[in-house]
Amino acid sequence: MTEALPAPALLTADIAPSVTLVRFAKPAKRNSLSTATLTELDALLTELLNNEAVETIIFTGTDDVFLSGANIRELAQLDTDSALEFANFGQRLFQSIANARQKTIAAINGYCMGGGMDLALACDTRVASIDAKFAHPGARLGIITGWGGTQRLPRLIGKARALDLFATARRFTAAEALDFGLIDAVGDPVVQLATDLAGSSR
Repeated sequence: MTEALPAPALLTADIAPSVTLVRFAKPAKRNSLSTATLTELDALLTELLNNEAVETIIFTGTDDVFLSGANIRELAQLDTDSALEFANFGQRLFQSIANARQKTIAAINGYCMGGGMDLALACDTRVASIDAKFAHPGARLGIITGWGGTQRLPRLIGKARALDLFATARRFTAAEALDFGLIDAVGDPVVQLATDLAGSSR
């Protein structure tokens, strides 16, 4: 009988002194925040948030994608009860990032969409690659985010601009995101930029 191989990790963690880099590593699926990915992230955060040696957690993606948000195929299978459970899971998970003792930085290396933006919004600091693209595309799909973005985005960039981005679902650039106040800096390589910020804050 052939032994089944373990599924490849959906994210990786480089746990180094002071700074830990968490990289979402499913580019073939556009780094979607599937239930499996969220479950892995939950377990990893439980470990990191309780590690006194970790001072900064940097989140980044792979290739040209930071995070593309929830897995739409999974969403289509949810009923009312499971949809509420899924929303609550994401809210709790992202709130744990927002409440973290550690400094949290989103190093946005590419497309940052929907729930991916919600995760970035939960971080203390957001930096982006020059070519990064942003959107909250739920309005085009007849849905709205349930992971805290509707609360955090208006607090960060103002109600009027946030409503425009939610309602139009339009994509915008890193330069626009910097102008809006959504991100704190733009530069490449973005992980190095985030690491430098982490060092300057210690």
